Amino acid sequence: MLLSHILVGVLRTMLLVDRPILLQGHERSLTQIKFNSEGDLLFSCSKDHIINVWFSHNGERLGTYDGHNGTVWTIDADSQSRFLVSGSADNELRLWNVSDGKCLYVWEFPTAVKRVAFSDDDERVVCITEQRMGHQCVIRVFKLNRDGDGTTQPEHMFSPIGSKATVCAFTYTPNLIITGHESGKIALFDVVTGTEVLNNERAHMDVVTDLQLSADRSYFVTSSKDKTARIHDTKTLRVLKTFATETPLNSAALAPNKPYVLVGGGQEAMQVTTTSLRQGKFETRFWHKVFEEEVGRVKGHFGPINTIAVHPTGTSYASGGEDGFIRVHHFDESYFRVKPYGDLQLED
Repeated sequence: MLLSHILVGVLRTMLLVDRPILLQGHERSLTQIKFNSEGDLLFSCSKDHIINVWFSHNGERLGTYDGHNGTVWTIDADSQSRFLVSGSADNELRLWNVSDGKCLYVWEFPTAVKRVAFSDDDERVVCITEQRMGHQCVIRVFKLNRDGDGTTQPEHMFSPIGSKATVCAFTYTPNLIITGHESGKIALFDVVTGTEVLNNERAHMDVVTDLQLSADRSYFVTSSKDKTARIHDTKTLRVLKTFATETPLNSAALAPNKPYVLVGGGQEAMQVTTTSLRQGKFETRFWHKVFEEEVGRVKGHFGPINTIAVHPTGTSYASGGEDGFIRVHHFDESYFRVKPYGDLQLED
């Protein structure tokens, strides 16, 4: 498409970001970062057992959530920024009060908690526990007591048959969750019955490393060790777009109000000790989600990018790396002036 190549050339020259804010609050590799729904707070977790919360506009650290005794793999905050949930290698799921950092409740499991996510109504939390030491991978759904301290017991639990789940999220349909699996499969599960409603066995060819939903949850993006990121339809699980790279991907995110997908990853650290920064592919890469063309790259990390999050209003994004640093980039004016569809104007 001639038009797409012309636009990509324009975008490559105009996709600019301001000098990043460097957040130095972790001593080991980042595992996940998340903005709250307003975008004023940024939560981060790491292999150093610590969860931090920051002001996203200036990088000031507000405080920490201390209590885990292992790598904190995953975090999520509800839409009101009242509760935070976290999952760790210490086999615990913890519920926190965001405002004062108090741990409200601890659920203990036989294996590590690898992924947590709130439902869109904030009433429930889904978590995945690891398949290890003779224990199956288990998906549990908790209904929170929002009128009290939030504590509750599992409402539903089941074990996926076949490949273990690695990532999950609630869909816009009640009682339906999306899961990504070690085999590359994407599936929809009914949490009440534990049945697999639909699947796409060939969504990816390797481990699904990240899953992030669009604002209306009608589609979602995944990243994989198979070196691709893909956009899928939530209802049918059909692959809509594919973004192929030459490096394993650890995270993918959707830019609100702009047709861009952000992806990050890189070769494992032990494989790039003798290569240059550029050869390691330690860059956040921007792709046009319609034309499937790469439109820009942002360098900075000194190791693989493990996690990417975009501000809910699309004004900035953050990346967390194997190097232990979080880099917050605010887009400059040229990013908002560029016309990603040429003179064609699309209504939101």
